[in-house]
Amino acid sequence: MPPIITIQNVTKEFKVLNRREGLKGSLKDLFSRDYKIVRAVDNISMNIEQGEIVGYLGPNGAGKSTTIKMMTGVLEPTSGEILVGGNVPYKNRTKNAQEIGVVFGQRSQLWWALPLIESFKLLKDIYQIADRDYENMLEMYRSLADIEPLLHKPVRQMSLGQRTLSDILAAFLHNPKIVFLDEPTIGLDVSMKSKIRELIHALNKEKNTTVILTTHDMGDVDALCRRIVIIDKGKMLYDNDIEHLKGFFGSYRTLKIRVDGILSERAEEVKAQLPDFSVSADEEWISVLVDEERAAVMEVLNQLQSSFDIRDMQLEEISTEDVIKKIYEEGVE
Repeated sequence: MPPIITIQNVTKEFKVLNRREGLKGSLKDLFSRDYKIVRAVDNISMNIEQGEIVGYLGPNGAGKSTTIKMMTGVLEPTSGEILVGGNVPYKNRTKNAQEIGVVFGQRSQLWWALPLIESFKLLKDIYQIADRDYENMLEMYRSLADIEPLLHKPVRQMSLGQRTLSDILAAFLHNPKIVFLDEPTIGLDVSMKSKIRELIHALNKEKNTTVILTTHDMGDVDALCRRIVIIDKGKMLYDNDIEHLKGFFGSYRTLKIRVDGILSERAEEVKAQLPDFSVSADEEWISVLVDEERAAVMEVLNQLQSSFDIRDMQLEEISTEDVIKKIYEEGVE
């Protein structure tokens, strides 16, 4: 069976005006032909199989949204080929739109003033969903999530979490082959994040829907994705499973220490003492990422003990978040 998505040597370039400062510069820009070419996506290739949940990751400005827009048919690639469900997206936008679902950037596809059930009925008519299929989807939604209190509630009266949940349900309503989710859990509390992740996983399993997930929340990646694709400055850095990626960083450990004082200030002192190490702080711990091929954890701990009164410590394997952070900072050799 062929892949549901095929991307072959795809590049996307934009022509951007070199703008000048000030009012005079703005007037000159009206007639300027001084353009530069910006390559947002640079010769990427990948195949995605039916039923996969793929985390599409990268720092801001890496080219993620541009790639997604090409897959959804909004943008045409400068060069290369894209097939989504057998369609060339930008040539068959209507057919492609019928076979995909989208939740982008907290831009709701629901009607603001209408109850959720009315939005569902409108989407049913737009996508020409058969009555039986529509009722089956609603029944499945009732079994997966507590949606009954939401069905007759206007979208404008919903919390952010309820709206996000409803948008995801709307994206899956017409049983698309592929669903694109852009930061689905951004701004949500821990409980609602967990519900959203469980829902996405259940819908993927129940309907074998392919899910392309862009997120900066590594909790989403750990909970949902077996495969991740990392892109930066338009170039693909990595395409494989998470465990394989962590294998590259097998010598890394996170040393966590607890000290007295304001942790953000104490973390700056630790950074000054360990300038070659990655140091961060949360509400409880100061974390130091240690590459044991360069320095033993005990050496680092002894060095810190000479300057700080350490009340507690922990040692952890490198987290997915730390791995991704290092790749964003240093790339993959």
